[in-house]
Formats: sequence, structure tokens, C-alpha cells
Amino acid sequence: MTAVRSARGAAARQAGRRAEVVAALWLMMKGYRILGFRLKTRQAEIDLLALRGKTLAVVEVKRRASLLIALETVTFDQRDRLRRAGAALAAGRPALKGAAVRLDLIALAPGKLPRHIPDAWKGD
Repeated sequence: MTAVRSARGAAARQAGRRAEVVAALWLMMKGYRILGFRLKTRQAEIDLLALRGKTLAVVEVKRRASLLIALETVTFDQRDRLRRAGAALAAGRPALKGAAVRLDLIALAPGKLPRHIPDAWKGD
């Protein structure tokens, strides 16, 4: 791996981490409690896990040029894995039993406020 490619990868990871922090702060301002960052499960890696009331939000964070691009970036298979990962986490934690698991998106675009879309892919 070249030094340039390595530096580019490190910068992308750093930007991703910053985007997740911004997304977490945005959710907290909306009344969510953040339960975890970058949770690795058998099914998928969850960017953010947040709880508000009896709703457990599995949050995918995307930093893209537009909301449409962010929505299209998450494939059907990835969404399916994220839903299963959220359900498995909820089933394994007594405090989360009975919580409704939902897949949300937070899209970040340069120069714009974060956009939180609850149940972003409810149609599939």
C-alpha cells in the first residue's frame, strides 16, 4: 500500500468518526440516548445504536454530497443485516426486550445541517 493511499484511508476513517460524533450529538439533541458506537455483531457493524422511549434505532451514518446519494449507498443486503443485528442486540439485552427496532439514516452533507430520517427504508 502506498503512503498516499494509506493517508487517504486514514483521512476517510477520521472523517467517518467525526460524522458519527456529529450524528450522535444530533440524536441526543432530539432526545435519544446513545447506547453504542461502531458495535460489531455477527450480522453487521452498527454505526450508532440509540434509544428513545421503546424505540431502538439502528442508525447508519453517511457523509455524502446529497441525501439521495446517502440513501442509495446502503444496499438492500446491508439494510437486512443491520435490521437483524439490531434485533439480535435487543433480544440479548434484558432492558431492550420488547423495544421496536428501527433502521434510521443520518445523512451529512457539506455545508448543511444533519438530516435524520427515522425508518429510512420502511418500504423494503
